[in-house]
Amino acid sequence: MKRILVTGARGQLGQDICRTCAARGIDVVAVDLAELDITSKEAVGEGVTRARPEAIINCAAYNAVDDAETELDQALLVNAVGPRHLALAAERAGIPLMHFSSDYVFDGLKTTPYTTADRPNPLSAYGRSKLQGELEVQNLAPKHYVVRLSWVFGAGNDNFVRKVLSWIRDSSKVRVVDDQIACPTYTADVSPMLVDLLGTNTYGLYHLTNQGYCSRYAWARHVASAVGRKATVKATGSGTFKTPATRPAFSALDSSTLVELLGRQMPSWQDATERFLIEMGV
Repeated sequence: MKRILVTGARGQLGQDICRTCAARGIDVVAVDLAELDITSKEAVGEGVTRARPEAIINCAAYNAVDDAETELDQALLVNAVGPRHLALAAERAGIPLMHFSSDYVFDGLKTTPYTTADRPNPLSAYGRSKLQGELEVQNLAPKHYVVRLSWVFGAGNDNFVRKVLSWIRDSSKVRVVDDQIACPTYTADVSPMLVDLLGTNTYGLYHLTNQGYCSRYAWARHVASAVGRKATVKATGSGTFKTPATRPAFSALDSSTLVELLGRQMPSWQDATERFLIEMGV
């Protein structure tokens, strides 16, 4: 690949995808909403024609899980209609499209990590919008990579690690739910794997996260310990915090198919979290 169009380029994942491509000498056409509104079919068609990419990586997403319960139309526009437009443009150009989905397409009833063979059953409007986006891309872009991620964190934007740092800075006691379990995923770690996947021509559905899984509570405790803060992090149930959207209780993803394809393993979520904290200068 010599030239790639990256949409949603200012998001956490988009920024690291662009860094990875630049480090490898790949010409990146980096666009965000201001430069390319993926919800407009005409804008997407014109943008792809103008950029002349050899592949598209779609990092644009509506990620406001709770807001999606009352803003489903907007969530669908970004998470499903936009990917549909990109898929059609990629099909016309005869180029691959890489698109990202979420562990929230699952209902959380399993007790072992979800594989790509498991049937999605989203609990929230956000999850339904992400699942619809998957289907649009799979049905319309013959050369597609759909990659599900979970609990994404990286530089430049708000994420759970940043929230924990804010909580333990402002309070000596913090309550965090221990009945939501998934796989923290560091954008700096997944980006090289994703760019490698793009060059395989092995199209399909994949999962990719850092190794291991944990509860929000365990992750928060690890952050507090890593930065040496004395705040007490206490476990609590999801019922303590009334949120509009229902989260899956267990949505860890099995990344083995992609790991085997590329021949290398991802670092642990603990190691990834500590490196991210160093990157932040904490």
